Amino acid sequence: MALKNDLELENTREKLRMLTERYEESRRETGVDEHLRALSQRTLKRWMNKMQEEIIRYEIQRKVTASQGEESLHANVTQP
Repeated sequence: MALKNDLELENTREKLRMLTERYEESRRETGVDEHLRALSQRTLKRWMNKMQEEIIRYEIQRKVTASQGEESLHANVTQP
């Protein structure tokens, strides 16, 4: 999964927020099979980590692209 634009970024942030809420809810649950809860938490954490990584990759790529664009502008301005 690779984010392609700002809309996907915002959607992924929202999904991450919802997963985080669900993870916190599961930590507070009582009367649930502990093994099942642990498996669910592990899965939620795995998805949360994947989404965080994708967000970070997208933001880094966006910064790299922006800085390359600035370098290109400076190169064009300094050339006669």
